[in-house]
Parts: sequence; structure tokens; C-alpha cells
Amino acid sequence: MSKTLTVLHVNLAKGFRGGERQTELLIRALSKHFNTQQLLACRKDSPLRDRLADIDNLSFVTANHQLSGHYTTPKVDIVHAHEAKAVHWAYVHKLLKSTPYIITRRVDTAVKDKWLNQKTYQNASALVGISTLIANHIRDKQWGEVYQIPSTLAHLETNHKEGELFRSAFPGKTIVGHVGALVDKHKGQKVLIEAAALLEKSHPNLQIVFFGDGADKEELESLSKGMTNITWMGFKAKIGDYLPYFDLFAFPSRNEGLGSTLLDVMDANVPIIASNVGGIPDIVINNETGILVPPNDSLALKEAIIRLSSDKILQAKLVEGAKKQLENYTPQRMAESYSSLYHKITAKENSL
Repeated sequence: MSKTLTVLHVNLAKGFRGGERQTELLIRALSKHFNTQQLLACRKDSPLRDRLADIDNLSFVTANHQLSGHYTTPKVDIVHAHEAKAVHWAYVHKLLKSTPYIITRRVDTAVKDKWLNQKTYQNASALVGISTLIANHIRDKQWGEVYQIPSTLAHLETNHKEGELFRSAFPGKTIVGHVGALVDKHKGQKVLIEAAALLEKSHPNLQIVFFGDGADKEELESLSKGMTNITWMGFKAKIGDYLPYFDLFAFPSRNEGLGSTLLDVMDANVPIIASNVGGIPDIVINNETGILVPPNDSLALKEAIIRLSSDKILQAKLVEGAKKQLENYTPQRMAESYSSLYHKITAKENSL
């Protein structure tokens, strides 16, 4: 039996988005499947505290910024930084306590050549990219050993009563769902609105349904004012209630680290149309697990929606292909990869 490791996760984000969900899923999977004692350094008001309150072998360290919480943190074997501020925290902690750390990078832009970035990355024991593109961006810097460990699906629960109520609001319609923060420069909702405008008269049976909230909410809703084929559902905490009741899923992101939402959509057996950008092609293999379209191209998106909505055989093929793909993206598989990496690094540290 392997030695019980003490792992300190660090996530200093204020809200709860994709990176925080992946932090939660990893902590849960490590707790369930691996011999690991865990701590989480996070803000006092972090949503992760409530979400992880049921985990027995987890304790919390209050760290409201990069310089706080270091002296109240007990000795640990390894630190895992899950987002940008956490990277700085982990670097400071190593300077203070000589604790090795790893970095998980989730954004698909290249790391900037700043002095602090160079210092924090070069002092890490391992660097992890969640997609091929991100891992290659990090490798290009030659700042340390790089691994690729993808994000995971969440196995979302579904309240079928809630889902059927949602479905019944669109009788005779083909529902093209979209889920994401309403931030167009990232998620590209304007591209989907433009595609909806092209479809409104020619294909009135197609209903584009947006789930989410964000900085561009008012602008996006204003752009679609008067359009009969667009519905705004707002943010839903339990999105798993709705996913299985979509007919198609449209994901027109302009940039994307991996797009882990797509894994949950695949898990709900919904065929996908997504932008060929960022880490998305790791998940969506064109005409095998979904359909890829060029980013920022509303005409191509419109054509793909028409094609997929009218081809039941293709829909079934993509759903089946996606199901096989998901075997590589389970919480247990992610935890297995990280646990192996933690043990590798701590064994190396102990041999020095």
C-alpha cells in the first residue's frame, strides 16, 4: 500500500467556474479512490467550502490573497496550484517552507514572458496542461517538465420532472442548447445569435436556448430582442436537469482551454457542434464525437445546425462515438493521473 500523501490544493478564485468545478471533482475523486490526506487553501468566502463540506479527510486553510495563510498551514508533502493566483501562492510557500508544488494551467493562451511567470513556473516540480494546445504552449517555454492531464466530466444528476417541464415549454421544437458564462469574447454567444437570425424564418422549428449568466447578459439579450427562436433561461445551479432534454448542443467559443462542459453534454447523450479552437478538438473529433466548425463563423454554425438537426443517423453516430471517448475523462482517471504525479515528485524529493 502506498504512503499516505498530504496534498494541499490551492484555489484563490472568488467565484465558481470551470476551474473550481475541476478542483472540486479532483478532491472528491482523490478522497474516494486514493490514500490521500487533503487540505484546500481558498478564500474565506469561496463557494468551494460549502461544496466540499461533506468530505471527511479535507481541511481548509484561509488564504484571501497570495501572501496569506502560509504560517497557518501545517506541513504538507506537496502543493497543487489550480489557478493563476494559486501559482503565486505556491511559489511563496516554497520559498517559506521548501514544499514542492505543481501547476495546472487551464487557459489556452500562451504564458506571458514575465519575470514572475518564469520564476513561478521554473520552480514548480511539474507543469500540467489540460489539453494538447495548453501543454504545447507550456513546453514551448522550456520552463520544466510538462504533463497533459485533461479535465473530467462531472456525472451530473438529473431531476427528470424539472427536465420534462422545461421540454414541455417548447412543443414541436428542436432544442439547440447552449451553456456557458455570458462573456462573448470567450464563449462567442454573438456568433450563435447571428446563426439564429439566419435560421429564424427558414427553420422556425429550431429553438436556440441559452443557459448562463455573465457580464454581457444585457447586451446579448438586447441583440436578440424580438427574435422568436431565442430563449434566455438564466443561470441554473443544477444544469444536469436540462442537458438530457436538448436535441443538439451548440458551443461557438472563440477560445477555450478544453471545454469540460462538452464532457457533461456527451454524458447526457446530446450531439455537439463546437468551434475548432483551443483544446476543444481534444474532445470533439469531427464527424466522430461531434461536429467542428470554424470559430467566429455564424454561417458555418448555421449550416452545421441544419445538417445535424435533420440527420438522425449522424446524431446517433456522434452520441455513440462520444460515449467511447468519455472513458478517458472520468474523475477517477484524472485522480489516478494526479496521484501518480504526486507520488513521483515526493519520492524524488525524499531521495535528495
